[in-house]
Amino acid sequence: MSVIKPYRHLSKQEIEAQALSVIKWVQEKRTRPLKWPLDAGYIAEALGLDMDCGNIPADQQGEIAAMILPTQRKIILNERSLAMPKGFEESCISHEIGHWQLHIDHNQLNQQEVPFLCRAINNVQGIEWQAQYFASCLLMPRFKLEEFKKGRNLTKWPHLYALAEDLGVTISNLTYRLQQLEWIKIPKGTKEIYRGDAYPG
Repeated sequence: MSVIKPYRHLSKQEIEAQALSVIKWVQEKRTRPLKWPLDAGYIAEALGLDMDCGNIPADQQGEIAAMILPTQRKIILNERSLAMPKGFEESCISHEIGHWQLHIDHNQLNQQEVPFLCRAINNVQGIEWQAQYFASCLLMPRFKLEEFKKGRNLTKWPHLYALAEDLGVTISNLTYRLQQLEWIKIPKGTKEIYRGDAYPG
């Protein structure tokens, strides 16, 4: 048996529910409410994962932003990721938490190590898309987006940048999340923002 579960399709709803269950589980262990921007490193440690930072060499597919070593219960952030825009580090850690929650068979952690890698690339598919969507749901749960968007127009870039700052995420992660929720639409190759079919209030 492998430490990595066989691939299976997961709906957005399933992934979002898993992210919310992590938030709820961590919150139940605390006496004070979790705060946003969410500290992904704290969430990882609450799940029993160690955090480390080091030099992760690029491979044939390019730069590696972070990785998780499941049998060691450790997330390693590439030290070069620290130079990336604010919010990138939290996204990388949350991505690896996504792998931990969605793709690791916790009953097989005595098996040979198979690291999961997080890359700074677009158009991810399969389990990488699932882990990235989990990261978006963890850092930007719908209930927090509803709270933080009050008094803001999501079709205006200055309002989106302010929202990204409040949530501690990159603007690209925020716009991706809002488009996945169908709150906004940004036609490819443009900077125009339109209301999506599910635009709130």
